[in-house]
Amino acid sequence: MAMRDWLWIIALGAIWGFSFIFNAILIRELGPLWVSSLRVGIGALGCWAVVFALRKSIPREPSLWIKLGLLGVLSYAIPFALYPLAQAHLASGVAAIVNALTPIMTVIVSHFWFDGERATRHKSIGVVAGFTGAAILASPALASGGSSQLWAIGACLLATFCYALSLNITRSFKGVEPTVFAAIALTGAAIAAVPVTFIVEGAPVIVQAETWAAALAIGLISTAFTFQIMYRILPRIGATNFSATTFIAPVSAILFGFLLLNEVVLPTHLVGMGAIFIGLLMLDGRLPRWLGMRKHAAN
Repeated sequence: MAMRDWLWIIALGAIWGFSFIFNAILIRELGPLWVSSLRVGIGALGCWAVVFALRKSIPREPSLWIKLGLLGVLSYAIPFALYPLAQAHLASGVAAIVNALTPIMTVIVSHFWFDGERATRHKSIGVVAGFTGAAILASPALASGGSSQLWAIGACLLATFCYALSLNITRSFKGVEPTVFAAIALTGAAIAAVPVTFIVEGAPVIVQAETWAAALAIGLISTAFTFQIMYRILPRIGATNFSATTFIAPVSAILFGFLLLNEVVLPTHLVGMGAIFIGLLMLDGRLPRWLGMRKHAAN
């Protein structure tokens, strides 16, 4: 990849890692459903601003709007609520580590999808390594009887499952312009999430300025801005190279959680992250290639 692409990869990974910090700030005053509703609502407004600024053509088929809206609920509204819900019991860095399982969960879903990609031996090893990492992450809670932490890790895993499902479904919308795709999907997520949130959590009460700042940042920067960049560089660099963001986000979340929120990440969590990273390296073929090159050089 060109240097500018690597810089975008690092920037996106850092921003997505920082979104877990925004979640931790938001849940001080808001319930998890409002965190999700604000993120998808503000993100949708940001994406529509880009659509109109670039004068993109907007599809008129009602069926397409309904399908993309429902996909937005699965892709955005549900996961964006599950992570702040989990972060009431987990450090930001730990939630980000579990989020790194998304590519591994995607391999599992794709293997059983009706027209999905079948898992290879290397990918299967990667899946085992990834879930070994998740088990290591859960081990402190198992040892201390921390059921709330186990439940929180399970909520994060459910979010990765939602992402994996939505990634496989998204392939059927290849003809939709990416900027418009994100705008419609986020709009559908907001339309579905906001009424439910009012019913379940009531009207939001925001007193602190940092809550408003975090809501705007997670909606405009962590969602609308990153989606525009992602959809533009992904065709150029490919999914394998783009997956490097998955390695950067947990490191970013751990670092900023420690510096800004005084969060503690145990050595066990770092070991779990290492196992997940090994799984990711197996998944995209980097580790087998490196081992093959070393073996060839030794011979």
